[in-house]
Amino acid sequence: MGPCILLLVMCVGLVVADRKMTVAEKLKEDADLSQFLALLERNVVANTSLHYRQMTLFAPTNEAFQRYMGEMDDNLVLYHISNLATTLTNLDYAISSELDGNPPLWVTRRHDAMHDDIYVNNAKVFISRSYQSVNRNNKRQVLHVIDQVLQPLQPHGPGSVSSPVYSPNAYQFLEHSDVFNIGQHRLRSFRQKVNQLQKSKVFNAEGRHTFFIPVDEGFEPAARSDLIDEKVIDGHVIPHHVLFTHATPDAKEFETLAFGDNVKVIVSFSTTMNGKEEITYVKSNTVAGDAKHSRGVVLADIVRANIPVKNGVVHLIQRPLMVVDTTIINFLKEKEDGPLCKFYEVLMDLGPNNQFYTELTLAKDITLFAPSNEAWAELSVQNIIRNHQKLKEILNLHLVRERLPMDAIIHNNMNQIYQAPTALPRKYLYFNILTRGQNQTLTVEGGGVNATVIQPNIAATNGFVHIIDRVLGVPYTTVFEKLKADPMLNITYNLGKRQMFNHQLNDMEHRYTYFVPRDHAWLKFQIRHPSAYKALFREDFGYFTKQILERHVIRAGRAYTVSDLKLLANETHPFVLPTSRDPLRLRVKESDKNYYVEWNGHWIHVFRPDVECTNGIIHVIDEPFVLESDIRATGASERLNLPFLVPVLSASYFLAKLFEN
Repeated sequence: MGPCILLLVMCVGLVVADRKMTVAEKLKEDADLSQFLALLERNVVANTSLHYRQMTLFAPTNEAFQRYMGEMDDNLVLYHISNLATTLTNLDYAISSELDGNPPLWVTRRHDAMHDDIYVNNAKVFISRSYQSVNRNNKRQVLHVIDQVLQPLQPHGPGSVSSPVYSPNAYQFLEHSDVFNIGQHRLRSFRQKVNQLQKSKVFNAEGRHTFFIPVDEGFEPAARSDLIDEKVIDGHVIPHHVLFTHATPDAKEFETLAFGDNVKVIVSFSTTMNGKEEITYVKSNTVAGDAKHSRGVVLADIVRANIPVKNGVVHLIQRPLMVVDTTIINFLKEKEDGPLCKFYEVLMDLGPNNQFYTELTLAKDITLFAPSNEAWAELSVQNIIRNHQKLKEILNLHLVRERLPMDAIIHNNMNQIYQAPTALPRKYLYFNILTRGQNQTLTVEGGGVNATVIQPNIAATNGFVHIIDRVLGVPYTTVFEKLKADPMLNITYNLGKRQMFNHQLNDMEHRYTYFVPRDHAWLKFQIRHPSAYKALFREDFGYFTKQILERHVIRAGRAYTVSDLKLLANETHPFVLPTSRDPLRLRVKESDKNYYVEWNGHWIHVFRPDVECTNGIIHVIDEPFVLESDIRATGASERLNLPFLVPVLSASYFLAKLFEN
């Protein structure tokens, strides 16, 4: 071979080596896309386009095909192809597919604090795997890898001959729903109401919208249909947003067409796990209502999600939104796999005619703080609910005999910590509002357990349901962990960091009874005695701070509830409790459903009695057990022996003089 020919061969080899792979070659190289490639090669139109035309491919992974439960015909691949080469940067809110009728693929850009995601319909794009090149015909092509198979709206049976319309909009889908492949679901009742109320234009509207359509089963009892008016129909439409379930953040609120001057309805999604099954709910929240439209949340699970239509997306739901026509007990038992099905199971374990069931059925104005399905799975909860007597107490701890929507709780909590009496005698729920920016989170404590309200304001004809993330009354933290986490007890916790006092409170070998002054108690103390309060936090007073706290703690073989103490120490006979500091002599009385303890001649209100922990009990009190003689100034030669600090108004002057030396 001559030198010139050899040089030519080498140059050709270098050119071939440097040539970028075509999209077709990229598909063959990537074993994770083999099922998509096989589907593509079976379709003549798609295969021809791959070699000769400009195009964009949305390729599901093999795992996505394994999860796919829809029909798998050779035309499915055309719904994954567009005849334009579009990179991620240039993707608009929609892109036309090559399926008959050119139904759009809807694009969502989801932004959060960590990263930006892109979805096509309900499929997430693996951004790092996107690829672009030119084919042998020099046509530009783009490949995007996605995590779900895109499922078009298809008619029954093979092909599309039986379909009266290609790429239907939401109303055309509703009008001809019987011919489309949507399982066993029927939409005749809602369709009848839409036509009767002349609201077809709402579903015919051009643009991009989200539509919720209740299935026929959701119209029972029959009287429910009479409650659906024009405003309720509007409450099933979110304008100007195409919301697929995975592409939409949980709890993000969107205004519906029923958001006007008088009635204001917002809608959001929430997702939960029932075992290994993911269930997505939609909830309408009527934040402002009128005589016909009750305030509160109506929750419906999505029985078939993410049906793409020409003007957006349709979700089939289990029942109509906005319609409040069931009691709390009916809401609990409405669905076998509903959001509170475990609560209902636990309730029925007590027997069908138990007292709690009867009250939920007959009461007119109640609020139920109902633990979620996940909350009942906790091991500590499972162990305790086998005791039916204890279970009755726990259930009553979750019930308040008045209507308490979230805004009423927030209003009541503005100037003081709001406490609501429960159906369990002498037991209260205590509320706290956590504010982050525009978001407000409600927490509730009962029986020592602090729970977060994860779904507030579910409306019923006889009250409200708030879903919480823990079962109240079943402790899961030690005294130390409770002290650390409770926002009302911060100051006592921080004082306990001195001399490592708090560490003992994690010990499971003993039982602790801890009288814990709440923050408000210490702040009152600070106002009356600023110098003494300041001294408690000084480094050289750490030992004396520890001594003060020791007086508040009883470590023994058992913990003492307030009821226990009341039996042992009534108003006339004090009871002596051993502490590591000095004996704690207490008397206990009950007045106007509140408890008080008398210490050193002074009656102190017990703000929250019987906060149960796994290794003891906390009693939250309104004043600390402090003597002036507890505080020794650095360098003082002898302990000060003065009366109890609270009634002595000259103490701050004396201590101030002492600290000047």
